[in-house]
Amino acid sequence: MLGVSALLLAGCGAAPEDTAGSDESAEATAASIDYTGCIVSDQGGFDDESFNQSSYEGITAAQENLGIEVRQAESQAETDFGPNVNSMVTEGCDMIVTVGFLLSATTAEAAEANPDTNFAIVDDNQIELPNVKPIIYDTAQAAFLAGYTAAGTTETGTVATYGGIQIPTVTIFMDGFADGVAYYNEQKDADVQLLGWDKEAQTGTFTGDFESLANGKTNTENFINEGADIIMPVAGPVGAGTIEAVEEANADGADAKVIWVDSDGFLTVNAGNEYILTSVMKLMGEAVEEVISTDVDDSFDNTPYVGTLENGGVALAPFHDQEDAVSEELMAELEEIEAGIISGDIVVESEASPQQ
Repeated sequence: MLGVSALLLAGCGAAPEDTAGSDESAEATAASIDYTGCIVSDQGGFDDESFNQSSYEGITAAQENLGIEVRQAESQAETDFGPNVNSMVTEGCDMIVTVGFLLSATTAEAAEANPDTNFAIVDDNQIELPNVKPIIYDTAQAAFLAGYTAAGTTETGTVATYGGIQIPTVTIFMDGFADGVAYYNEQKDADVQLLGWDKEAQTGTFTGDFESLANGKTNTENFINEGADIIMPVAGPVGAGTIEAVEEANADGADAKVIWVDSDGFLTVNAGNEYILTSVMKLMGEAVEEVISTDVDDSFDNTPYVGTLENGGVALAPFHDQEDAVSEELMAELEEIEAGIISGDIVVESEASPQQ
């Protein structure tokens, strides 16, 4: 999106008499690129307000900025993965981006059967093939900041998190969040309680899917009843159930907040964004566009792209409407902690963190 904005600003600055020529030049450039980028979603679909949507924005940015053709296949269930990936192969795609850990087996099978087609997979690093590039994130780093923020802003002394399916790309958020809460307690001699996840035991609360808003709402209601006032769902579209529960609780006098994941929820959710304290972001759109760009330039390789705080691949979102809930002291501490994580002075560890 930053790249798109830059191009738009550049267009606004052009002299009027050059506009037609510039447009003709851009059209000629776009027409000269014989390249098709394709994308297959996880079962949440491209409007999940989360990682599918962010990845899709990356390929559409590549379409606008590079002039490539784009095709997509939206999955509604795991049974769609195979047919959708195969349909993209049949379409003659130059690169196929698959979104999500659950697409790993399907992607590996298709890539092995089609060695002349390049693949990129978001949130998975299990495939070791020359034509597959993993796009992965050390989200524990940014989630650590979110956990510290939650512990530093809770009014009840209790915060919570839950996941969709217990897979590494989910638990890595929960590990980082737990460590951030623990670090706050250590630094402040506090006793903020975390519900929904035991990092040491690797056990916690999960809905079992990325679809059931009702389960997300029920989990959140249970957490609020147990005293939690800040909840971080790591469950894609299921998180909308958390927002609904928070809206209802706040209408009854509570002051609960949500920490979103993957994208900046304040900008992507359809309702209730005023209750989003912050978000643990994976900048997937930028990574997808970058990987496609390297393929267009014939410089594709299968070295994993690893998003970190240092390279801007992961980040804590702005506080938006909740800025007044975060003290200047806490904001300064978060800056120091981020610098400490980047320098290695603060070590954030998760079993699911990618090895660099």
